[in-house]
This record gives sequence, C-alpha cells and structure tokens, in this order.
Amino acid sequence: MNLRGIVSVAGKPGLWKALAQNKTGFILESLDAQKTKLVANLSTAKIAALDEITIFGDEEDIRLTDVFERIKAVDNVPDAKADGKVLRQLFREVAPDHDEEKVYASDMKKIVSWYHTLKDMPLFSEEPSAEAPAEEPAIEEAKAAAPAEEKKEVKKEKKVKKAGEEKKEEPKVVKAKK
Repeated sequence: MNLRGIVSVAGKPGLWKALAQNKTGFILESLDAQKTKLVANLSTAKIAALDEITIFGDEEDIRLTDVFERIKAVDNVPDAKADGKVLRQLFREVAPDHDEEKVYASDMKKIVSWYHTLKDMPLFSEEPSAEAPAEEPAIEEAKAAAPAEEKKEVKKEKKVKKAGEEKKEEPKVVKAKK
C-alpha cells in the first residue's frame, strides 16, 4: 500500500492528496467526489501524513499502514458509524497489542472511515516504491514555477561574486524618449 502524499488536515473532514508545495504550505485536493482544492498554511494548519501516523501500543507504537493491511484481511469491516464496542472488537483483532486506554472510539472511527475512503483506490493496493525519491514531484513542480525574477537576482549576484567585487551592482534606470 502506497499512502505517500495522502494527508489528514485537523479540522477538515476526509483525506487529502498533496498536489504541490509553496512557500507557506501545501495545495491539497480532497479524495472525495467533489475534488475540492485547499491551500493549507503550515503555520496554522495541522497536517499529518498517513504513512507516518502510528497508534498507541502496549509496548511500541503500531504503524497505521500495518493496521490497514490487517483490516484488508478481515471479511466484514464495520461501518465507521458502528458502535464503539464493535469497533473495539475489530481493533482487538487487527491490532491486538494496541493500548485500549489511549486509543479512543473516536480514533477507531476515524481509522475505519479512512479505510473505507482508501480501499477502492488504486494506490491502496499498489506497493510502495523501494527507493524513496529525493523530493516529491509536486515539490519539484513548485520549484519550477518559482518567479523568474528571483532566478535573475541569483544569477546577477553570482556574476558580481565571480568578478571579485564585493558590493552589488545598482540597477540601471533607462528613461524613454518622448
């Protein structure tokens, strides 16, 4: 299962796919039928990548991807709105060493609803790549879309440094003739 680029945003329902990154945050798209776009500011929004989420365990934390793999093997997965006792029974089966005092019914409901959202998507059944790329493609696209002015400034500073001058060149002002 490849959950890379799938995130949860605190205060926003559902799951989101990271499309691109800019200076202040991420551009996200919802995984539901509406395909809503959202710009999540890193300083105000709490974003959690699904491939990094863990569940409290008795001895050590359990990765969410491992729980999803075990839920796949279960024949009858209850609905996210099921009773807390039914969800607790499911978690005793798929994550027998989870900490029952720290993992609340609301956490279990959220995980089951995420499972139902992801189970029919192709990325849920695809294997994660053996090599992790240095940067996400969305991040590379964001860098490519950087304003050309910033790139020109960098080149100008390099020329000044190569010439051995220590101060920056002042831009020339050219007046048009009337």
